[in-house]
Order: sequence, then C-alpha cells, then structure tokens
Amino acid sequence: MTQLSNMAVRDIETVIHPYTNLARHRETGPLILNEGRGIYLYDDKGKRYIEGMAGLWCTALGYGNQEIAEAGAEALRKVSFTHAFSGKSHDGVIELSEKLKEISPVPTSKILFGTSGSEANDMQIKLTWYYNNARGRPQKKKIISRIRGYHGVTIASASLTGLPWVHNDFDLPIKNVVHTSCPHHYRFGTEGESEQDFATRMAAELEELILREGPDTIAAFIAEPVMGAGGVIVPPEIYFDKIVSVLNKYDVRLIIDEVICGFGRTGNWFGTQTYKIKAHSISMAKAITSAYFPMSALTIEEDLYQAMLDESRKLGTFGHGYTYTAHPVGCAIALKTIDIYEREKIMDHVKKVSNVFQTRLKALGNHALVGEARGVGLIGAIELVADKKTKRSFDFKKAVGPQALNVMQDLGLIVRNVQDTIAFCPPLIITTEEIHAMFDIVEKGLDQMETHVRKEGLRDA
Repeated sequence: MTQLSNMAVRDIETVIHPYTNLARHRETGPLILNEGRGIYLYDDKGKRYIEGMAGLWCTALGYGNQEIAEAGAEALRKVSFTHAFSGKSHDGVIELSEKLKEISPVPTSKILFGTSGSEANDMQIKLTWYYNNARGRPQKKKIISRIRGYHGVTIASASLTGLPWVHNDFDLPIKNVVHTSCPHHYRFGTEGESEQDFATRMAAELEELILREGPDTIAAFIAEPVMGAGGVIVPPEIYFDKIVSVLNKYDVRLIIDEVICGFGRTGNWFGTQTYKIKAHSISMAKAITSAYFPMSALTIEEDLYQAMLDESRKLGTFGHGYTYTAHPVGCAIALKTIDIYEREKIMDHVKKVSNVFQTRLKALGNHALVGEARGVGLIGAIELVADKKTKRSFDFKKAVGPQALNVMQDLGLIVRNVQDTIAFCPPLIITTEEIHAMFDIVEKGLDQMETHVRKEGLRDA
C-alpha cells in the first residue's frame, strides 16, 4: 500500500471528491496539484504534467495568465461584490451582456447569468416551463435529452444528463424529462448502415418519441454539439439538420448546451456554428472565463423575453436569481478572457493546430486497443475495446479505462476516462510541439496497457 503524505491523509479525512470512488480514494489518496503554468500543472512533489483536459474542459487559456488574474484583482479592488436583484447593475454586466449578444450564434434579446453549467441548464428547464405557462400551454412541459448526454448535476440538470451513474440511487430523473437515442454511429449504427441513414433513423426515433409522449406535451430538446462527458461523441454531419426538422414540425424549443464546445473548442466561437444548428437558446459556462471564475450564461430569445415581461406584469416580479448572478469579478474576468480570444485570434490558432491534433488522434485508431478515435477541433477521444473486429468492450469490472488513465498520468499526462473511453481536451493555447508531446505519451501509455492486457488475459470474454 502506498505511503500517504500528511496532506493526503488530511484530504481523505476532510474532503468529498466528485466523480471519485470514495472507498478506493481512502487507499490511494489524492493527486495534489498546487501550481500551473501554460498547459502544465505541477504536483506537491514538483512533478510536471501536461493538462490534457484543460482542467474539466474549461481552462482554455491555460494556467497563470497574468492579464486575467489582474482583471480579477482590479475588479476586486473596485467593487468586490454587487448583486443584480431589484434592478441593480454595474458596468461589467452591461458590457459583458452586449459582448455575448454580439458573438451569440443564435438570435438573442437578453442574457441571464449563473455560476455553473449545471445552473444554466437548470434555468433552461425552468424558463421553458415558465414560458409555456405564460403562453397558456401548461401541459407542454416535457424536456427531451439524449442517452449519454451530459448537462449537469443539479436535480433538474442531472435528470437531463443521460448517464446511469448520475441517476442511480439519487431517485432521478425527475418527472417531465425523457431521453432519446445517442447519435454515436460507431456504437449504435447497424451493420452496413451509413452515417446518413443512421442520422435519419435517429430523427425518426425522436419523432416516434414525440408522438408517443404527445406533441402537445413536448416543450424542448436539449443537446450538446459534441457530447463531452458522455465520451466525446461526434454526431454525423447531417444529424442536426434531421433533428431540427422534426423539432420544428412539432413546435419544440431547441436548446444547445455549449458549456464544453463554446468559446473555440471546435474551431469556431460555438459548436452551434461548426454544425450549423438553428437553435432558440444556448447555455455557456467553463471557457467563458477560462475557468478563472465560476460563471455561466444563457441566451434569452425575444419571444421568451416577451413572455417574461408578461409574467412580471401579472405576478409583480421575475421570481428567479442567485446571489452571485452577474458577479462583478466574474464579469471582468469574462470580458478579459473574450478580449484575449479576439486579440490573440485563438479561433484561428485552434483551426491551425487542430489539423495536427486530429491527425495524431486518428492515428491512434490503428492501435490494437483502440476501437475508434474520434474528435473535432481540439477535442477528441479514443475508445478502448477488447476486440476491434466485433467492437466488444472490456468487462467494466476489469477497469481498463481507469488503468490506462493512471498509466498516462504516471507518464506525465492528465486525461479523463468515461469507462473505457479516454478523452482529450487540452488548453486552446497548446502548440504543435506540445500536441506531439501529449500524443507521444498517449502512444507510450497505450503500448504499456497493451502489454498489461496481454499479460493479465483481460481480453477473455
């Protein structure tokens, strides 16, 4: 058993870690990371790691950016806090709202702020219900999400999330949330089915669900352009065209969750632009501040805003808000972050280096352990399989994905696994040389895992 440091023991006795096997954590302890510079993090022993996940899909401009830090410090010195309740405002929230309206890929009347992606998607449900009540359609309340989609962990947003470990023993999902098919052609396409035919079938299954539930009960459909925490699922090119056609037919509001894809991850400001999706509203978080401050936002279309006005006249107030809605420090950091994206032409940089990223990523598909290598822009994943021909997965009890993650971490690369899928999402500032260094570690780690798999007989059915 590993000898744990004093700080590790203190962590075990005081901290609850999200998405962690808490029982195993008592034996292994934490990885304590105390310093970051650029795309690198350093642990408490001084070991350097490439941060291959931009934290949690979020630290787009890397670590230690002094411009962002100074913007936050200046805001703290100027006005450390003011809220947005009862019509109060400040320069930062006005300027940030104007900027988000300017860059928004969907028609936007107003911006509403929160502190996390979970909050933003929770608000999307709440406002959709509010809108239909205002418009005299109290039965139109069901929200359709997708199997393997990820939209957060509040009671409502976790219900949208289509992953069993987010629901199990939490008594979720709640009423009025239903799930449709996952658009992962590799896993769910039938033999000989083209991606176009697969996308057509996905749309048909969505329409069948709407008809089964009753079109008059379906209020909204929520989707990520690329499914992130569900395993970096890249949809077929025509998937959203097919889906939007169905939604329009039944007057269903389309919400696009840009929490991971937003602010450059797919090579455009938003994944909505990459996939040419005509949505009603988008949710934003994470890279809006490059994770230097907890902040989220969602766009409010004019029709929804008019309904909110009607409700305010009827009820006397818009009865929603958080203490930290539009926090002045967060607004200042977001404004500086967006300024850097524009000034440094980060989208152009992503488009340039993503060619190298995707080439190295797709080459991993030739490895004996990899069933599929998939991605777009600077996000990607490899799915580890026990049999490449049949796509048979490893027995989940053998924990091949978690072991591969640990091997790569020992080699100096931090990534995340979704069961046996290994995800990559480096800071957008990563250079060509750093991309090569990252994938060199991945290749070495896969080779070590292949040796381990053979030695332990882990491919046995």
